[in-house]
Formats: sequence, C-alpha cells, structure tokens
Amino acid sequence: MKIASYNVENLFDRAIALDDSNWAVGKPALSAHRELNELFNKPSYTAANKARMLALFDTHGMLKRDEGPLLLLRKIRGQLIKRPNSGDPSIVASGRDDWTGWVELKTEPVKSTAIENTARVIHAVAPDVLGVVEAEDRTTLRLFNSQVMPQVGGTPFGHVMLIDGNDDRGIDVGIMTGDGYPIRSIRSHVHDTDDDGVIFSRDCAEYEIGLPSGDSLWILVNHMKSKGYGSQASNDTKRLRQAQRVRELVDAHFAAGHTNLAVLGDFNDTPDRPTLAPLLGAASPLHDVSTLAGFDDGGRPGTHGNCTASGRFDYILLSNALFEAAGAAGYERRGMWGGTNGTLWPHFPEVGEEADRASDHAAVWVEIAV
Repeated sequence: MKIASYNVENLFDRAIALDDSNWAVGKPALSAHRELNELFNKPSYTAANKARMLALFDTHGMLKRDEGPLLLLRKIRGQLIKRPNSGDPSIVASGRDDWTGWVELKTEPVKSTAIENTARVIHAVAPDVLGVVEAEDRTTLRLFNSQVMPQVGGTPFGHVMLIDGNDDRGIDVGIMTGDGYPIRSIRSHVHDTDDDGVIFSRDCAEYEIGLPSGDSLWILVNHMKSKGYGSQASNDTKRLRQAQRVRELVDAHFAAGHTNLAVLGDFNDTPDRPTLAPLLGAASPLHDVSTLAGFDDGGRPGTHGNCTASGRFDYILLSNALFEAAGAAGYERRGMWGGTNGTLWPHFPEVGEEADRASDHAAVWVEIAV
C-alpha cells in the first residue's frame, strides 16, 4: 500500500490573492478580507467601525464599486454602503441585522497545463490513499478525478471525499482512495473548540479506510495555520493548539486499540519548531517518514518553495505498526518549478514555465507492507 499527501493549491479556481508571486499585494488583501467580514458581523457598527470599513474599501479599490482587483462585496439583502454621485461614500447600515452580505476573494482559473501537471504528480506517485490539501470542494475533486486523471494516463480513484472546512477561501482537505480501499467512516472536527475558541483553521478530517486484509487504516488529514499573514505569535499559538488537539485525537485512537494510523498534510511549520512538538517531539508516539533509512528527499530537505529546510511543511506521520512495516518513501517535486529559472531540480517536460507548475508543494509518499 502506498500513502501520500499532496497540497494541490486548488485544482480549477484559486483566489487571486493567494498567488505567492505577488504576495506583497495578496497578503494585505487576505488580511482585509478577514477583517472586513469580522467587522460586518458586529451587531452594532460604531463610528470607528464604519471608518475602518471605508478605509479598507478605499485601499482595495472598492470605495466607488463593489468589485476591486482582489476583493468582491457580495450583498444579498439591505444596504451597507451608499455611494452618491457627488460627495463621499458612507456606511449606512447600523449593524449586522440591517443587511446580509460579505466580502469574497476574487478567483481566477488555474492554467489548464497546471491542472494536468497536478494530475501528473498524482499519477507518478500512484498512491492507494491520497490526502489532498487545498481542494475547492468535493464536486471539484470528483470532477478532477474523473476527467483530468485519465487525460494524463492516470487511473481515477474509486473513492473521493471532502468535507467543507472552516476556511472560506476554498482550501479544504479531502481524501481519494483506490479500489480495494473503501472509506468506511468519516469524522469532521470543524466544530472542535478549546478555551480560545474554534481550533482548526480548516479541519482535521478523520477517515477510516478499509484495507484488503479487512483491517482498518485511520487517516487524519490536516492543513494547519499558515504563516502567511497576521502576527507570528498569534499564528504560532493557533498552530500549537491545532497540534495539541490532533495529538489528543491520536491518543484516543491508540486507547481504542487502533494501531494503523497516519497523520498527514501541510503543517505549515518545520519539524524543530515548538508548535509541532505534540506531533514531532521526542514524546510523540508518531514517526516522521522522512526519518526512514533511504528516504529519497531528492537532495533537498524541504517540500515548499525552493525546498530548503525552512520550507519543510508537508508530512506523513505513522504509528509504530505502520512505521515498522514501511519501506520506500520520498518526495515527488517534478510538478514544481524550482527557483527563478526552474533549475533547482528536474521537472516534468510539461512544466515549461513557472505558471505551468502543479503546485508550490512537493507530494510526500511512503510504501507500507500490509
């Protein structure tokens, strides 16, 4: 059996603000998107709230119209802002009950070659169980599986599942499994909370997968808090809370006698960081597949960007039973570009320029004798 994890960075449509080639513009837009929606949800708008809304609209090209370069104001009922032909715009809603709406991130289609290269990466890895990170929704993942995989010579997976998570940017976690590896049960943790509120930025989706032997394999797919925007301290605190909750779930599985367990996905931090200590520290019951003898990292330790050590974000962690049965493992980064000129590592011939890249992440895989 081969297990893999892959951050596909969306399949068909991606928020323009998430384009890391123009991060200086995208990062403020992501922050504004979050802040505006938080302001909109206040029961009563103070003068300071209204002034802040107008300032953000102005900064992002939405003071005179509902649509800016990266953001879109979606109005369902009522009126938020008045834009007279003469004079200054003003916020006319008094609070959340006066109108229904939100700010969305504008999207653009992913280049068709990049979509096909995503399928090429998956076809090259040929996993039986694939944890997918940053897929738009189940319909998109299902159509990608049935329509794009065959275009590159791949075999569609027999089972495709994705539960919408807590992130409204269309970057959810899901799973695809081959014939002979049915999805027996699903558990979402989008509502998990602690003293500080909701824990998971997206989800920690649990899947019970049937094995040909009749046993069960438990997969926990994660996409932890990013470093992209907001304060580093706040991001680290959130990521640590997420890692602690995942560890609690892992411990509960072991207490229930579940020995075949894998935690995988994009953890958005390096293995030496305290934020991931509950999963990667010395006291963790899990084992990182990159520590396997003969692990093929292609000469670079990272999985994101230029794949330096500081770009080690993607993981497969195994229980003792699975780790002892593990054999070959490695990274698949031929769908990435690699440096300014794409020369840091070999890539598929179809990756002719940076825009053709499947993702800015490598896939991680491991073979296990079951």
